[in-house]
Amino acid sequence: MTDSIYDEIEIEDMTFDKERNLYTYPCPCGDRFEILLNDLRDGEEIAVCPSCSLMIRVIFEATDLPSAEKEGLKGKMETAVAVAVSA
Repeated sequence: MTDSIYDEIEIEDMTFDKERNLYTYPCPCGDRFEILLNDLRDGEEIAVCPSCSLMIRVIFEATDLPSAEKEGLKGKMETAVAVAVSA
């Protein structure tokens, strides 16, 4: 899988969309590499471009990531858990 990594990008160089909890970075094809905040929290480090086969490795420390409380995710996560439990 390492052969298919286009580049390694520092998380500070990526754009964070708070509404979608998504980090993006421009892809040479004209689209954007994407990786979800929760995927990064789960240890995933590969962002993919939805339009081509390129991938990048995101270089980050867990402490670089926004906290759930800071991003207003705590309530959303609790709601999702409550819905899942009641279903």
